Order: sequence, then C-alpha cells, then structure tokens
Amino acid sequence: MDKVILVLGVGILLVGIAYLLKPDMVRWLLRFFKQGKRIYFVGLIRFALAIVFLLAARECDITWAVAAFGILFLISGLLIFMLGLEKVKSILEWWEGKSALTLRLLALVTVAVGAAIIFSA
Repeated sequence: MDKVILVLGVGILLVGIAYLLKPDMVRWLLRFFKQGKRIYFVGLIRFALAIVFLLAARECDITWAVAAFGILFLISGLLIFMLGLEKVKSILEWWEGKSALTLRLLALVTVAVGAAIIFSA
C-alpha cells in the first residue's frame, strides 16, 4: 500500500510541475469544475484519497505525515459539500482571477506536497 502512496505522490508532484509551467491550465480546470455540479466530483475524489492515505499510513515510513495528508483530504472533501455549490464556485472564481505569479506560487506548494508525500512513503 505504501507503493500506492508513492505513486500518488509522484502524480501530485507532476501535476504541480505542469501547473508551474502552464498556469493557464489551472484557470482552465477552475472554469471546467465551475460548470454545473462538477465540483462534487472533486469532493468524491478527495474522499477516496483520504481513505487510501488513512489506510496506507501505518505501512509508510512517516506514518503521521501520510495520516495528516489523509485528514487534510478528508476535510477538504467535506468542505466542498458543506459550503455548498455557490460558495465553492465563488472561491473558484476568486482563484481564477489571480495572477500567473500567484498560480505559480500555488503550484510550488503542490510540488512541495507531492515531494513530502514521496518522502513520507
């Protein structure tokens, strides 16, 4: 199961690098998930990631870090459903209006999270 966490960490790292190189991809994704009720799919994915991270945590080298990411995924998934569609869409619009530099800084955070997950696996 720790190999699954390693693969997810590599995936998150690669997504962060893609966002770093092409911040307009982030804007495209934000616009895509604002349409209809697509954002709820993201909430479900976050729930699935939370389950995987929490189940795999004890097999990983740094158990508490993997469990912490699992809890963060769980909270973020819950927030999507608790805040409601209109509030989440307004948050996505707020991020969509940010500069390319800000989106690149966010991408660096994503790269750091991916690297931390890889290190913890």
